[in-house]
Amino acid sequence: YHPHGDRSAYEAMVRMAQDFTLRYPLIDGIGNFGSRDGDGAAAMRYTEARLTPIAELLLSI
Repeated sequence: YHPHGDRSAYEAMVRMAQDFTLRYPLIDGIGNFGSRDGDGAAAMRYTEARLTPIAELLLSI
C-alpha cells in the first residue's frame, strides 16, 4: 500500500531496474522498463520484478 497510489511506487521500481539510471540496479526487471531514448515503461501488468543480489545484501545488513 502507498498513500499516493501505486503509480509512484511503480515508477520508483522502474528506475531501480534501469541499468542506465543506477550504477548497480537493485531490481531485476523482466519486461519493458523503458530506454535511454525516453521510452516509458510498460504498464504494471506487463512487467515482473525481483531483487538483485546486491539489493538482497543491502537488506540483510
